[in-house]
Amino acid sequence: MKVLVLNCGSSSIKYKLYDDDQQLAEGLLEKIGTAQAQLNHTVILEHQAGIELILKALVDPEKGVLTSIEDIQAVGHRVVHGAESFSESTLITPEVVAKIEECIDIAPLHNPPNLAGIYSISYLLPKVPQVAVFDTAFHQTMPEKAFIYAIPYVFYTRNHIRKYGFHGTSHYFVSHEAAAILGRPIDELKLITCHLGNGSSITAVDHGKSVDTSMGFTPLEGLPMGTRCGDVDPAVPLYIMGKEELNLQQINALLNKHSGVLGISGISNDFRALEEEADKGDKRATLALEVYCYKLKKYIGSYIAAMNGADAIVFTGGIGENSDVVRELVVKDMEFLGIELDADKNHAKRRGEAGDISMPSSRIKVLIIPTNEELVIARDTRRIAAAN
Repeated sequence: MKVLVLNCGSSSIKYKLYDDDQQLAEGLLEKIGTAQAQLNHTVILEHQAGIELILKALVDPEKGVLTSIEDIQAVGHRVVHGAESFSESTLITPEVVAKIEECIDIAPLHNPPNLAGIYSISYLLPKVPQVAVFDTAFHQTMPEKAFIYAIPYVFYTRNHIRKYGFHGTSHYFVSHEAAAILGRPIDELKLITCHLGNGSSITAVDHGKSVDTSMGFTPLEGLPMGTRCGDVDPAVPLYIMGKEELNLQQINALLNKHSGVLGISGISNDFRALEEEADKGDKRATLALEVYCYKLKKYIGSYIAAMNGADAIVFTGGIGENSDVVRELVVKDMEFLGIELDADKNHAKRRGEAGDISMPSSRIKVLIIPTNEELVIARDTRRIAAAN
């Protein structure tokens, strides 16, 4: 079955085309709504025009991989927020669309462009089944003690304020890949999966189920990230608002776009640039890296405690897969927990390579696994579309 996977952001569309598990094509359309929008250097004003251009590219006589758009048998969409309505991927129906629309209030930056992709395919390919794959679905197995905030319970019942978690598709994929590498059934394993990129999250996966994760009601909670602050005393934003006379929009921008390692370093949210400057002796770049790795180390320790042990720690995402510096700083001095990194293997690993980088004697294995969220979306889409 040929499946088109769409990941529609506010100003970009990532896409991949699969025939079963074989990837046939991929692309990125950026800067939608601007004169700099690029896919064959064409100005794209909105998502439907962008998706039309993608469909044309897939059947292009020279560069395309399809003879006809009718070859597309299903379309899978990444949807960021499904709240408590969806604990698994689902066939898109008018009722499902209505539920996704209800989540706009708690995911105003993400769900609208996700919906734009769904609306566009409904118009352009009206007979093709569509499937929604939710970032939040994998984390719906968290127990109540892990997702409830210590605020008046009425805000949960009335406004659905709770920890939801994100990057679920990635955490699901790499945890199952880890089980394959370890040669054990996933329902026997306790894993800690670290999805580290400009947005970063860590998840405790106990016997194949998410039991805790670092991101919360929004992707702002948890680890410090490229530009997001992560965990912070809730009084700090209120104090800054009073001192600097900031409104809600300004403090939201400060915490989401100007904080994290960018805010600490004053240099960049790109970890490659931070590592370069730290090597040159820049103290704030060094501090940004140390803060990031220290907070990640603390989360790993807390999840080992929560699960009463761990079999492996998995690094994935752009930073997790490629930064030997971050991996080394994170697991340094954790030998007492049975974590022993093989420095040579850690430094030798190259982009896209999966494998075990721990010492043979390490009781808790350290793995690098490239994530593939699009493949999960394609597989779920194929399975659900075939069943319907």
